[in-house]
Amino acid sequence: MEPASYQERVAGEIGAYEDCLEVHELPPIFHYWSNRYVRPKLEAFGFAHPHEMFGRYLGQQCRRRGEGARFLSLGAGNCDLEIQAAAQLRAEGHTGFVIDCVDLNAAMLERGMLAAGDAGLGSHIHAIHADLNRWTAERQYDAVMANQALHHVLKLEDLFAQVRGSLTPGGCFLISDIIGRNGHDRWPEALEIVQQFWRRLPPAYRFNRQLQRYEELYRNQACPGATFEAIRSEEILPLLLDTFHFQLFIGFANIIDPFVDRSFGYNFDATAEWDRAFIDEVQERDEREILSGRIKPTHMLAVVGTEGQIPPLFPAPLSPQFCLRPPGLARAAEPQAVAQSYQWEGWPQQPSREAEIGARLAEAERQIAGLKHDLEERTAWARKLEAQLAERTAWALTLERGVQEANAVAGRLEEQFQERTAWALRLEQQLQERTAWALQLQKSLRRLAWAARLDGLVGGLLHRVRLGLRRARAV
Repeated sequence: MEPASYQERVAGEIGAYEDCLEVHELPPIFHYWSNRYVRPKLEAFGFAHPHEMFGRYLGQQCRRRGEGARFLSLGAGNCDLEIQAAAQLRAEGHTGFVIDCVDLNAAMLERGMLAAGDAGLGSHIHAIHADLNRWTAERQYDAVMANQALHHVLKLEDLFAQVRGSLTPGGCFLISDIIGRNGHDRWPEALEIVQQFWRRLPPAYRFNRQLQRYEELYRNQACPGATFEAIRSEEILPLLLDTFHFQLFIGFANIIDPFVDRSFGYNFDATAEWDRAFIDEVQERDEREILSGRIKPTHMLAVVGTEGQIPPLFPAPLSPQFCLRPPGLARAAEPQAVAQSYQWEGWPQQPSREAEIGARLAEAERQIAGLKHDLEERTAWARKLEAQLAERTAWALTLERGVQEANAVAGRLEEQFQERTAWALRLEQQLQERTAWALQLQKSLRRLAWAARLDGLVGGLLHRVRLGLRRARAV
């Protein structure tokens, strides 16, 4: 399959989020994991949630700038974060700030503006409909925000240059994003560990909810190419290091991702003891491997700016440089699939192997039934297309015959036109000849009239002469 064109990606990106009301909705097991393991990392730096990081630094900029602070949010979508941040700033007593919200999706921005108005924050939220790959800054900003937006950007270098050039002195760039492998794939060194844990999952936990398929082994498959999803995520951190100075960096998570994300996370029960224990064990291994440097974080919270005198804050040893994946590993081979895809011991309720095989067969049968249903639907659709094709072919043949008949009529008309043109030319020649003849006749008639007058004069003269002779004789 050929790579999608730029316009196809734009259309795919708009279509994917146009009707999406909950962009960041995640399964309960994710919240169990994040509250237990991510939240303490954030609290060490004075906030408990990524959204609080944005509000905290925006508040600092309001206090630094005073009234009239101007902020920018890249890829704002439905403006949920921006409305929350504006409400927090208002609660702190700030009133003169404005947040410009840039997004490719006009429908999402419209929802955001309506929500801001309903919250009484319409004067603080301003929509800018634009493509981040082609956006240029038209003013200076005290802070720029990017919440899970940068991994949707193709032209990162251009965007970072625009952000850097638009920051006021002392301004900052606030980021929460994904910095793992492009397409949300696992790098080989992480994929190997994921597969080790995958062997311990019961079949019911291996169903991909987003792609609606059972995965015997975890599949390393990049996101569909018709959007900008994770198109250059692995390059975000290196480019930030080249363009900005880090003030804060918190890197976390890698092999835990597949188990708590939208594809497989909904298979876990966040209230079940086995499920929580399994996630705890994956997290412990994940943390150990990241701290050793053998794998690198796939998530990042960061504050960057243009001023290098501010010392960077990070949980040691996870500095931005430490969390870069060495370029020499980029071509490492993918790990081979393990011979045994199931590790039967240790599953919840200790089901028998036969029961698990039965579950797998039942799942396979369900998938086959689904495939048959899809096949029937697509066959019916194909038949409708075939009928439409036959109708349009008949219509095209009718049109073709009509065109042929019209061409024949046009040919006959052209012949008649040429014949009548020749006839008209002959008539024109005859008219010219008759006109010349008529002019000659007119001249002849004038001469006859003159001759008649002359004849009358001569006759009168002869009459007078005769009278004179008679008188002369009488005398």
